[in-house]
Amino acid sequence: KKKKKKRLERPSSRTRPLRGAAMHLYSLTLQRSSAITAAVCGNFSAPKSQEVVVARGKLLELLRPDENGKVQTVHASEVFGIIRSMSAFRLTGGNRDYLVIGSDSGKIAILEFSAEKGQFERVHAETYGKTGCRRVVPGQYVAADPRGRAVMVGGVEKQKLVYILNRDSAARLTISSPLEAHKTNTLCFAIVGADVGFDNPIFATLEVDCEEVENDPETNEVLYEKNVVFYELDLGLNHVVRKWADAVDPTSNHLVAIPGGTDGPGGVLVCSENFVMWKAQGHADRRCALPRRRDLPADHGLLIVASAVHRQKDMFFILVQSEMGDLYKVTLRYEDEAVHEARRAAPRPHPAPSPPSLPSPLLPRPPLPPPHHPSSLRPSPPFHP
Repeated sequence: KKKKKKRLERPSSRTRPLRGAAMHLYSLTLQRSSAITAAVCGNFSAPKSQEVVVARGKLLELLRPDENGKVQTVHASEVFGIIRSMSAFRLTGGNRDYLVIGSDSGKIAILEFSAEKGQFERVHAETYGKTGCRRVVPGQYVAADPRGRAVMVGGVEKQKLVYILNRDSAARLTISSPLEAHKTNTLCFAIVGADVGFDNPIFATLEVDCEEVENDPETNEVLYEKNVVFYELDLGLNHVVRKWADAVDPTSNHLVAIPGGTDGPGGVLVCSENFVMWKAQGHADRRCALPRRRDLPADHGLLIVASAVHRQKDMFFILVQSEMGDLYKVTLRYEDEAVHEARRAAPRPHPAPSPPSLPSPLLPRPPLPPPHHPSSLRPSPPFHP
């Protein structure tokens, strides 16, 4: 007996897919995330407005302090992605700051705040890699030249891209094609834009060469060397070169750009476990220890997790925060481009629920080294909260 063929029924108009239609997923949480993963300060909405932009995972928020000292939210928007890093920059001669964001979209996004619309507007979005938070794809680190001439976007491993920023005839921001500064078998821990005045832009990174990592045959301990590397962008030849590298402590995890040119000695402040150190090409290092809490175990290292540089016309200082929540003020004593001493003030403890009658958590200061020693670092007078 022959089997009867089943007759295929054509789908009705109700179940037939529509041509040219697309489906989009719109996802919002009932409660906004509160943990801040990145923060930058600048003048975004007006020339003289002191504001802070914070990233809370996938939320971008513009904050501004009011007359009473309270921080008010000016604007908050969902980006529908993961903000991995961000930095602020200002073009030469400008009076407002732009915001450059590294995310999981595989693009470098440059935003400008529109005071008329009350929101951030996208100025540029250049694709450079695949989507997602990948080790090789840049976006984990973003650093801008202090003079607003270039931006470096780096990944955890190997890849680094540099974009040159400029203006067109209509005073609109323009961005160049990416310039590669890749180095294979290299892990990156931090990127900052060094202040060199109006010389060629320089970016400083913390790197480890994976090819030189070894294991101790007796203790099986991992042995490696961590370097601070300076990359120079030659604006005349339009390419990036590896200019200078120097070994630092293996526990180094954070870099702070020191004002340079006519504002300071330049260089970078390398933050390591229990101390900070100033480094610059052609100059001796200057090192300064961090005060510790009395109840902190001796074998527990103290790391710096955040920093900010405050500038004025005739002075500057650096604020660094430890993983315990303590705030330190760091100053440099220098002449021209030579730093003679690095000073740190006593920490201002982070507010905690402990009663006010507890004793101070700070250890007594160590004895001062001999003043005639050329590399001696003398602590400054106590900084009282």
